[in-house]
Amino acid sequence: MSRYLGPKHKLCRRLGVKVCDAAKCPLMRRNYPPGMHGPNARVRLTPYGQQFREKQRARRTYGLTERQFSNYYHAAVSEKGDSGVHLARMLEMRLDNVVYRLHWALTRPQARQLVGHGFVQVNGKRVDVPSYQVRLKDVIAIKENKRGKKLFSDKAGRPAEKQGIPEWLNVETDGFQAKVIGQPEPELLKGLFNAQAVVELYSR
Repeated sequence: MSRYLGPKHKLCRRLGVKVCDAAKCPLMRRNYPPGMHGPNARVRLTPYGQQFREKQRARRTYGLTERQFSNYYHAAVSEKGDSGVHLARMLEMRLDNVVYRLHWALTRPQARQLVGHGFVQVNGKRVDVPSYQVRLKDVIAIKENKRGKKLFSDKAGRPAEKQGIPEWLNVETDGFQAKVIGQPEPELLKGLFNAQAVVELYSR
């Protein structure tokens, strides 16, 4: 299955949850499915439908194909412990998502593009694979010759806490470098999507 390149806001309205990165999502004003019958639609989801919607919510949020998402599930269940936590943690610790969480990109698709175009280094080496899994003590940075771009002009010197950056990422004072000092905690992961519902869906 290819990656979805159509209207992002239509997905938000179809799923009933915000999966885009826009500050002003139409879902906030039109909280019903798209189409002429959307306002009058009465949809009752079965347990399977609810699980499927959570899977689609997670997959669309991180911009993954079905095969990619399935691979993350199988990797998560192979680990000891809570498979749902492992799944959400793996998705959060993708390099493109980390770039987004560090506010070096305005959206996840833009973060994916920055990584793919070689703007990002991990431990001093260029990494252009968006799905790269960052690890504890990894140092992520914007390449020095890219820091003059307009996108990064307001990053220098901004305190990390004012940017809403997760506690497991520590940003250096120059604003262009960060270190992984932990992992996303289960309590924080719960607000992303219902990972347990996704695990139950795949385990049917």
